[in-house]
Amino acid sequence: MSPELGGKVSVTRRDIASALREVGAAPGDVVMFHSSLSSMGRVVGGANAVIDGFLDAVGPDGTIAVPTLCNWKSDEQHLVFARWDVRRSPSFVGHITETLRLRPEAVRSDHATHSVAAIGTRAAELVADHGASGLRLGPYGPAAFARESPWEKLYQWNAAYCFIGVTFLFNTMVHYVESRIVERALARVSADEKAHLADRVRGWMQPGVWPEIRGDDRERIEARLAEQGIVRYGSIGLAVLRCARARPMVDEWLAIVEHEPEEWFAEDFLEWLEEVR
Repeated sequence: MSPELGGKVSVTRRDIASALREVGAAPGDVVMFHSSLSSMGRVVGGANAVIDGFLDAVGPDGTIAVPTLCNWKSDEQHLVFARWDVRRSPSFVGHITETLRLRPEAVRSDHATHSVAAIGTRAAELVADHGASGLRLGPYGPAAFARESPWEKLYQWNAAYCFIGVTFLFNTMVHYVESRIVERALARVSADEKAHLADRVRGWMQPGVWPEIRGDDRERIEARLAEQGIVRYGSIGLAVLRCARARPMVDEWLAIVEHEPEEWFAEDFLEWLEEVR
């Protein structure tokens, strides 16, 4: 990065690629990222320069991805799935995500609340068949974080999971972790017990118990993971750059909250867990 007239910080595509390599992104990698464009300062070339910097970091054999979540908290929440269009529904989680989604080489997974858009060698494989099998219970429907979903693939492929100017407060993998907690708990009971307990789990527009990990707690998790060296830090312009590999991030996150459930979960979910045990 370099200072401009007036003392502003200028960030280039090259700066972005260099910073990503310093926190562990490598040629051939799959990289998922959350971002705040304004956090970096003045980015020469805007959102497209950020995207190109990521592509430079992973090289021609790599893949980059972003969440392209819909506005599922709208007043017309009951219409979210009915109005969903994988080609036209905009992303509501930042200018960079919408810019990437609209690039001609990008592909997107087909899910109304938790889609992912990607560019690169494994992009089509990453977004294919979102929710086609291995359904998991959850507030966003059983397909969102299914075993056949981009989120599962990011975990299995041990993607580099990066954050520019945002903390784990915005880490969408939290919902994958939550769905795994419920799945692992239900795996410990008989088929008859499973049906009864599963009926009480929160679904899309259906109340119920859920191991929700709230915003402040997500940042506490980040600190715990950083202590173990799972989260690496750098900078891009004025923004803090965070990066963690998906598998150790998820595995240790699960280990922490399952070992200390009273520290992280609401009373109703703790009571549900006690029944599972």
